Amino acid sequence: MRLHSRTQAAKESIFPKMSALALRLQAVNLGQGFPSTPPPAFLLEAVGRALGRYDQYAPPAGLPILREALAEEFGVEPESVVVTSGATEAIYVLLQSLLGPGDEVVVLEPFFDVYLPDAFLAGAEARLVRLALGEEGFWLDLKALEGAVTERTRALLLNTPMNPTGLVFGEEELRAIAELARRHDLFLISDEVYDELYYTPSPPPRLKDFAPERTFTVGSAGKRLEATGYRVGWIVGPKEYMGTLAGMRQWTSFSAPSPLQAGVAEALRVARQEGFYEALRASYRKRRDLLYQGLRTLGLKAFLPQGTYFLMAELPGWEAFSLLERARVALIPGEAFYREDPPKGLFRFAFCKKEEELVLALERLGAVVNSQA
Repeated sequence: MRLHSRTQAAKESIFPKMSALALRLQAVNLGQGFPSTPPPAFLLEAVGRALGRYDQYAPPAGLPILREALAEEFGVEPESVVVTSGATEAIYVLLQSLLGPGDEVVVLEPFFDVYLPDAFLAGAEARLVRLALGEEGFWLDLKALEGAVTERTRALLLNTPMNPTGLVFGEEELRAIAELARRHDLFLISDEVYDELYYTPSPPPRLKDFAPERTFTVGSAGKRLEATGYRVGWIVGPKEYMGTLAGMRQWTSFSAPSPLQAGVAEALRVARQEGFYEALRASYRKRRDLLYQGLRTLGLKAFLPQGTYFLMAELPGWEAFSLLERARVALIPGEAFYREDPPKGLFRFAFCKKEEELVLALERLGAVVNSQA
């Protein structure tokens, strides 16, 4: 007897593996992207009020109060929102709903690790478009993107602000992507879980603003509200498709935890009213700059991100596990975000950690990265 071949997509991810090793070795964990600070008090208080009131199943589409809160955020009707158990489930449900055997989805590389397994589980093939990497960082070649589209392509999946590169797509790129999708009648999946973590002078535009009739926007309360373990995500999309998507997610987790949905619904409004996101961005910008300048001082090439809480840098000659053992700093190697032939010596740093952790990581890295002795 043997398991089905689809289980090849179920290999253990390097992210929890690095976190477990970091804990065992008492390392600074700049690998897995979870904050080392607690969620805001207003979220914890809102969840506390929800306990005892929202304790049974929520509808598969989500608690009405959360769908209404998200509809306000995105300027849509509540019927255009489906709540999911995290953004990971949202991506899975979308690819299962939009793709089938023989179809293709275009994915930008480097990519978040769930995209390719989810395409595989849908029976589809991922066609990769690699971002160019220059002295100033990563950028998208729009001609290469169009060249990846074939008659079998059904959807284009992108992530902005982008994990792991920190790239934020602007109006020019998003407008071109929307026009490309219309020419080829493609669905657009826009993974925007880091939508409030940007360091550009003004809020970046959303892809749905350029192609609302075909765009599904994926979001995450865990990223917005510093509570990655809550697993409350969402899909915002064309109303005519959303009832079917809610039906599809009946067969995954059925519904996200009800008290967490209720708490998030209240907290989203408080966060907007009290300027929480502005303060969060300022805090992350400070930590980003600390890490970036520290790496540069060590003589390393680092690429300044425009968004997210990730930064890419080159540590030539090092491998993630030996670096963890020698420096006791956990990082994610670049190959985790590439299908094959990744750039050499590239690592992702998560700076969603306390400043003292970043300082300690820089001290430890400085003691070893310029020496292979």
